[in-house]
Amino acid sequence: MQRCRTALSKSRLPGLVYSLNPYFGCQHGCIYCYSPSVFRNEAIARNWGRSVKAKTNIPEVLAKEVQQLAIGTVGVSTVTDPYQPAESKFNLTKKCLEILSKKGFPVSIQTKSDLILRDVDIIKPNGFEVGITLTTLNNDVSQRIEPGASKPDSRIQVIEEFHQRGVKTWIFLGPIIPRINDDDENVTRILEVARKTESKVLYDKLNLKAFVLERMITTLQQFEPDLIRTIPKLVETDSDWWRTVSLRIRAKSTEKSVKTEPAFQ
Repeated sequence: MQRCRTALSKSRLPGLVYSLNPYFGCQHGCIYCYSPSVFRNEAIARNWGRSVKAKTNIPEVLAKEVQQLAIGTVGVSTVTDPYQPAESKFNLTKKCLEILSKKGFPVSIQTKSDLILRDVDIIKPNGFEVGITLTTLNNDVSQRIEPGASKPDSRIQVIEEFHQRGVKTWIFLGPIIPRINDDDENVTRILEVARKTESKVLYDKLNLKAFVLERMITTLQQFEPDLIRTIPKLVETDSDWWRTVSLRIRAKSTEKSVKTEPAFQ
């Protein structure tokens, strides 16, 4: 556990004014996560996914800040998952959502966890949107690359539930990893989920920031040993692979009448 001095930070992400992260670290253990690179600390990067610290006083700090700051959209969370397993014990995300809602701050939530369904009574159509990360709909692949996150089927249930309740939903299709989840079947199935739930899709490729490839080595070898050597070139912004994947996503989204756009642009 740790205490924080501030709750809301200025965000540079599109559509967000503030970011709020009730936890430091993430128990989902996604091998591709580049969040640790934000801290520029090798020890943090190498241990990311193994431990988490709860910012136990964040509701109290937030309650004071919302009295002083201008109202703007809050991203929950932008570095760690707000509904990772620790949330079931500490309820920090829930408490923060209640505070933000009462003060009229719009909230954009992104998660890989079905624990969010616990808070359906807080997350209302007016003032909230829910984004679910779907990297793959293959349970085996998901278990290997994001072992602590909810299974894909459970995440789909989250999108469907909030859609039925009238809450705006969106899907983050990413990161797209060569030879792992870039196949036509996976992309098509995720876009079909988006079509059924009227969800916009943001997509992005693997981002090999510091220490990411090192954390992925063991898992990549299970899929295709040569990927360790070829992946850095494949995920370059102007690579033939990424152009092909991007074109396929755009073509499929047009076919299914799904709104898609590259993330972080």
